[in-house]
Amino acid sequence: MFKNDNQNGNETIIGPSVKVEGDFISQGNIQVDGSVSGTINTKGNLHAGENSHINANIEATSAYIAGYVKGNITIHDRLELAPTSQINGDVFAKILIVAEGAKLNGRCQMGEVVTNNTPTSTKSHKKTTYNPTEIIEEKS
Repeated sequence: MFKNDNQNGNETIIGPSVKVEGDFISQGNIQVDGSVSGTINTKGNLHAGENSHINANIEATSAYIAGYVKGNITIHDRLELAPTSQINGDVFAKILIVAEGAKLNGRCQMGEVVTNNTPTSTKSHKKTTYNPTEIIEEKS
């Protein structure tokens, strides 16, 4: 997913001994090998390593997750879950790749995704409204 510029093109690296708390907003790529609590929002790509521990809602263009995530994940393009990944939350992604061994505990919706964690799909017969604390489904 990430190609060969400086350390895979990552602008921000959260190392294994680093713990970030709060709203984390970036325009570029992020690599997480430590802990993040709060929210992660990037217009770039997210790479969460095997030892990453994320308690946050995530929104990114693309993501590769090999660690632990507790929170909802909204990916506008491609989300890849590695065999070591453990996700506890809802997933909204245009493309989802789940490796054998990955754990996903939550709802999954694939298709076009718009900003602010609001999923949309041209094939859905239900209108889904997303709120960070709950999901409400209305019949069309």
